[in-house]
Amino acid sequence: MTPLPETILQFGAGKFLRSFADLFVHQANQEGQAVGRIVVAQTTGDGRADALTKQEGRYHVLVRGLENGVRVERVEEVGSISRALSAKKEWETLREFARWRHLRYVLSNTTEAGYDLDPGDKPSDRPPRSFPAKLLLLLKDRFDAHLPGLTVIPCELLEHNADRLAAVVLRLAVTWEFSDAFRNWLQTECVWLNTLVDRIVAATPADHPLSQTDALLTAAEPFAFWAIQEKPTAGPFIRHPAIVRAADIQPYFLRKVRILNAAHTALVCKARPRGFHTVREAVEDPELGAWLIRLLFEEIVPTLEGRVDGPETFARQTLERFRNPFLEHKLSDIALHHETKVKVRLVPTRDEFITRFNRRPALLDEVLAGEGM
Repeated sequence: MTPLPETILQFGAGKFLRSFADLFVHQANQEGQAVGRIVVAQTTGDGRADALTKQEGRYHVLVRGLENGVRVERVEEVGSISRALSAKKEWETLREFARWRHLRYVLSNTTEAGYDLDPGDKPSDRPPRSFPAKLLLLLKDRFDAHLPGLTVIPCELLEHNADRLAAVVLRLAVTWEFSDAFRNWLQTECVWLNTLVDRIVAATPADHPLSQTDALLTAAEPFAFWAIQEKPTAGPFIRHPAIVRAADIQPYFLRKVRILNAAHTALVCKARPRGFHTVREAVEDPELGAWLIRLLFEEIVPTLEGRVDGPETFARQTLERFRNPFLEHKLSDIALHHETKVKVRLVPTRDEFITRFNRRPALLDEVLAGEGM
């Protein structure tokens, strides 16, 4: 059987993309969608690229948790990656791939520095240090080869991620005095799609039998959700149960922040002072679990009704995710930058509840009073 062509350039080879986009591409290919194969560009270090090369791009994902109330533990083998390249050592090979006629998509999930530019980067660097500069130069190679633009699908957990990335890349193109024709190509021939990604990737269990033979073994919860912006000029990419296409994905950000993230922060306020250490420990406590259910379904969900897709269903999924027996999500980790999180995740819901229902939300009031808000 002839291998599928390489159609996707992916920046980053971390656990999240391997347990998320790369798995979905593999599943779509297995279903006959013929999406194509992925070429990974590792931008920091060489370890994962070396491991992917050694394992011929194949690895396993342990999917473990609760799914519709049933405990699941299954193994998914992934074979969507054709090769992995070190940007530092194999830049010229990446440049050749940028000029590959079958290339259609760019995926990314970079470090926390993300879209920050490096003031030391120059257009003559091979390669430059920052991710946007690397992307810009590869797109310039493609433009110079008179090839069609690409669809860029960033997976960084940032609001308006594609808009932000496109703005950074375009600003750098101006700084480096690239031609007006190229800058127009970036904006009109390349398609930049905002996304929201949602899946918890857990620590890989050292005692799993596959850990002895698979250096790239990853573990993830069953829940997965990927909202991808729909644009008329965008290619089809893949069809998958976890993927929703929408012209505006901001409501999905709102849903996640106001339900899942808000529930996390509310538990920090309520459960941590009482000596609870993990999310699961808190939600499994009869009193605290009942309190969280009331908070979600009596005050948070009603405030979002009619504004986001399926808030009640998402809230029920959130509770199931919190009960995952394979995850140890520490409240101390969620408590980082706590004051800011309270202001973003809880205060707006309280204020909107008052405006919408002309009464005060007792549970949110109680939580926020304890925070001095």
